[in-house]
Amino acid sequence: MTGDQQLYHIAIYAKETPSRPAFVMGTTGDVISYSELDTRSRKLARYLNERGIVPGDHLAIMMDNNEDYFVVCWAAQRLGLIYTPINWHLAASEVAYIVQNCEAKILVVSEEVRHLAEAISQDIPGVSVALTHGPAFGRFHNLGELIERTSDGSDIDLLEGECMFYSSGTTGRPKGISKIDRGQLSWGQQPPITQFLRSFYGFDRDTVYLVPAPLYHAAGLAWSMNVLRAGGTVVVVNRFDSLETLRLIETYRVTHSQFVPTMFVRMLRLPEAERTQYDISSLKVVIHAAAPCPPEIKRKMIEWLGPIVYEYYAGSEASGLTAVDTPTWLSHPGTVGRPVFGQVHIVGEDGEELRAGEIGTIYFSGGGRYEYFNDPEKTASSHNARGWSTLGDIGYVDADGFVYLSDRRTDLILSGGVNIYPREIEDVLIQHPSVLDVAVIGVPSLEFGQDVKAVVELKAGARESEELGAEMIAFCRERIAAYKCPKTVDFAVLPRLPNGKMLKRELREHYLKLTSIGGSEAA
Repeated sequence: MTGDQQLYHIAIYAKETPSRPAFVMGTTGDVISYSELDTRSRKLARYLNERGIVPGDHLAIMMDNNEDYFVVCWAAQRLGLIYTPINWHLAASEVAYIVQNCEAKILVVSEEVRHLAEAISQDIPGVSVALTHGPAFGRFHNLGELIERTSDGSDIDLLEGECMFYSSGTTGRPKGISKIDRGQLSWGQQPPITQFLRSFYGFDRDTVYLVPAPLYHAAGLAWSMNVLRAGGTVVVVNRFDSLETLRLIETYRVTHSQFVPTMFVRMLRLPEAERTQYDISSLKVVIHAAAPCPPEIKRKMIEWLGPIVYEYYAGSEASGLTAVDTPTWLSHPGTVGRPVFGQVHIVGEDGEELRAGEIGTIYFSGGGRYEYFNDPEKTASSHNARGWSTLGDIGYVDADGFVYLSDRRTDLILSGGVNIYPREIEDVLIQHPSVLDVAVIGVPSLEFGQDVKAVVELKAGARESEELGAEMIAFCRERIAAYKCPKTVDFAVLPRLPNGKMLKRELREHYLKLTSIGGSEAA
């Protein structure tokens, strides 16, 4: 390194523009400057180091979105720690498992999740430093007070830490995703994928990024940290609300944001008078990912916002990434783009690579390498004999090299020997005027092995009935082949995580409990 101009980290911006907002708490309007973020995170790093915490140690965070979340992350980042955000919607046993599994020596919580922290306090013997954003309790010391008491000084170690996300656990116990070829970076260095995010989406000091997702989610935290690394401003909210999102975009002149398709659906379903009352012309880039977006929903977002809608396909594993902008998507509707990081391969049941247009499992090669922490069997199961890795998604590549997703392998329905892809049916049903959200699953069938069932969450004002279910089936039959359409429609509140992921495993388990011996649904 020859100087600061080649480095990207918050200390540089704290020196150059100390009063510039690093992030804003959208609900309260509280502003934390780069100077405050830099000082508080540096002092926290010193505090941890004074208690025997050294580079390579693990830190776990279980907090709601609050003004100390980034302080904790940047303290870990500048001390060279591995830090793991935890979904505080999990049960106490699941939280304890993650804290133990990631081998955390530090656990930071907030008052919002105090009940969980108290419940697991005796089950995390490896934790030697326990802190809380809120009043001290039990073994948890107040984070703000200890930062104030800690003397300031130079950084302990000029090394970059990194985040180790855990999978959402939609197909089993959560798994820690550890990068194995990143190496130890010097403070301010960044991996290739971070450089791509800066160049492709234009993150810079003028960026104002709205994060409508929980910071424990990979996209919410990782992208926000990249905005801060570029010197921009992050606007944080506690939970997504369609109208509040539009108000915040106008108030803070937001330039960039990232959403999941369910958020698109809910914003589009705002009454026209509400949707148009705010000036959102400051938006330059609207990104979506995490779940497949129905093409018609995306078209409506483009009609509303203009050609500023970007999509990407990737996982926390960072083994590869595809991306697509609006003009390209309009000429290749439904695609998630071409690879920009890693190479894509479509692999059949026999392990051989398929030709263009043929549906199979999507694998990446040549991207980042990873392993599932303390789980060599799971790591091996996500790689094939060639060393290519998969997230478990099914899709195809067209003759021009564009990638299209069909479904998750775990979601695939096999009915009468025919593969049926739930996403295709969901993309149709979400267009029905009474549907707020929908999940399509396979349920046991004596005759066909599995039958197609749609579970629908209705919009406010819609009333469930057998007639409405029949209407939805007919709605599908007008648009896709009859054999793909649901045989039955149920109505329920769907189990979707705040990051947009549908917990289909819970739905499948629920309906399995309703099946009698032999596989036919119980009355």
